[in-house]
Amino acid sequence: MRASRLISLVLLLQSREAMTAGELARELEVSERTIYRDVLELSAAGVPVYADHGRTGGYRLVGGYRTRLNGLSRAEAEALFLSGLPGPAGEMGLADVVATARLKVLAALPPALQDAPARVGQRFHLDVPGWFANTDPPPRLTELADAVWQDRTVELRYRRDGEVTRTMNPYGLVLKGGVWYLVGRVADDYRVYRVDRVIAVEPAGASFVRDETFDLPGFWADKAARFVTSMLTEHVTVRLSPEGMRALPFAVEPPAAQQAHAAAGEPDEQGWVRTQLPVESLKVAYTVLLRLGPEVEVVDPPELRARMADAADRLAGLYRPQR
Repeated sequence: MRASRLISLVLLLQSREAMTAGELARELEVSERTIYRDVLELSAAGVPVYADHGRTGGYRLVGGYRTRLNGLSRAEAEALFLSGLPGPAGEMGLADVVATARLKVLAALPPALQDAPARVGQRFHLDVPGWFANTDPPPRLTELADAVWQDRTVELRYRRDGEVTRTMNPYGLVLKGGVWYLVGRVADDYRVYRVDRVIAVEPAGASFVRDETFDLPGFWADKAARFVTSMLTEHVTVRLSPEGMRALPFAVEPPAAQQAHAAAGEPDEQGWVRTQLPVESLKVAYTVLLRLGPEVEVVDPPELRARMADAADRLAGLYRPQR
């Protein structure tokens, strides 16, 4: 624990020009007295840490000092190469950069950890697209990734009920279920665009000043949750067999299945339960509930129940023996 803390202290000082004992204590979640002792230990071990006094003072490393990557544990080294899975980076045009960075990290590792990338490659592989999805990256993805890295305002031509044009600040890219999305700021509004619907990307002025308070993962999580909630605007009453309850998460969206399980009543003598299922529409409900076959009964609304009954009659007619 202490050795790990000492390494973290050196890495913090490498990444920042100077840090006070109080700042280091907060980052490492220890007391300032512990920081004083750690600095003395590092100095005794030959790490060139020195203190500047005064209002702008703090601990610093002698200019140019860098630690080698010999403080990594095996788990840390393997996790480092796991985080560099090349697929998405390659789609953004960064394959060569990632490969070079991996070689540099590998060269800096001690001999005992040189097998880390091979161990990870033998055990984990990221295959992002769905089974029947197009595996080719969107044509404009590399251009958008470059604009995101450079904080460069662009003019976007986009296919959505016709063709629209937007001047926007590209804040980030998100890969969701094998589909790339662009998060961009138009005026004061953050919007989401599917990258495969982008027709053209053109520079539109100088670089923009990024809002450093913008949290891409937090924005995406909130947007995704609100999107799913906004879709599930209607409810149907159903009865489900035990097998139907088990199969429900494979037939409907996960939030809908979770709500249906939470609203389920007590099983009857045959194990069937009655519950409320949130759905996008009665048309969508008809499609997804057909997947459950005889393991579901629609109780309400009457029009959906009638449509399911008609489907059941037609199925029975198809499979009834011919005389």
